[in-house]
Amino acid sequence: MPAAIEIRDVHKRFGELHALSGIDLEVPEGEFFGLLGPNGAGKTTLISVLAGLVRADRGSARVMGRDVRSDYRAARRALGVVPQELVFDPFFSVRETLGIQSGYFGMRDNRAWIDEVMHNLDLTSKADVNMRALSGGMKRRVLVAQALVHKPPVIVLDEPTAGVDVELRRALWQFIRRLNRDGHTIVLTTHYLEEAEALCGRIAMLKQGRVVALDSTTNLLKRVHHLLLRLRLGGPLPEELRMFEHGSTPEAHVLRLKTYDDVEPALASLRRAGCRVEEMELVQPDLEDAFVEVMRRS
Repeated sequence: MPAAIEIRDVHKRFGELHALSGIDLEVPEGEFFGLLGPNGAGKTTLISVLAGLVRADRGSARVMGRDVRSDYRAARRALGVVPQELVFDPFFSVRETLGIQSGYFGMRDNRAWIDEVMHNLDLTSKADVNMRALSGGMKRRVLVAQALVHKPPVIVLDEPTAGVDVELRRALWQFIRRLNRDGHTIVLTTHYLEEAEALCGRIAMLKQGRVVALDSTTNLLKRVHHLLLRLRLGGPLPEELRMFEHGSTPEAHVLRLKTYDDVEPALASLRRAGCRVEEMELVQPDLEDAFVEVMRRS
């Protein structure tokens, strides 16, 4: 069985900018996969390569086993992309827009599925409203609907909840989870890391066009440990511990130790300085902590 997405040694330059520097990724069918990175990391360029909008300088990309260059039509039909930008045709209603999008993929008599998609994205009341009259959040819902009208097995969501309200975000993820349970492969890029942590089974982190971390969400969280120490000082904080300082008051200092390797040297320094540990707490890290640590180390 082919992978839903297979990317091998993909490079892309824009002048002097090396946007993608040898990307290797494989996403199995049915996975909910996260693609994270700071602005300019190459996420949107990689999605554009998958969608056939940008041609890689080197390497190959496949969607459901179909090469995005030599078998573009089949690869593109297997893929639904929700773009980051709000791009829409101002001359049509929501229903007309979705009908036209279905026609691009050769789908006829698609009204029942369009109605279902609009219902799940709370667009039914706006079905006959012109796209120009919609709010930014409603336009974003239409972009999601456009990506789904041809029932693609692979769905790429590029910042799908940017600028939308909490109610839509909740409804959208409920619908996307259902599609994933039904067998659709989902690839998500987002700056809302709590979304990625809650939804994605595996995550790849990009920085400057390279994959700097690729693992299950659980394993990525295990890489980061925070031990908070609340101290009563008899004098100044030892110099070697200032890098761990997380806050202080006239009554106490708080140190934040990031790895187990930091614990014994820190305690030894505190003993030599005559400091007393009043409280010790192991803090459960979240994906933001893991992300920041990976970006720092890479």
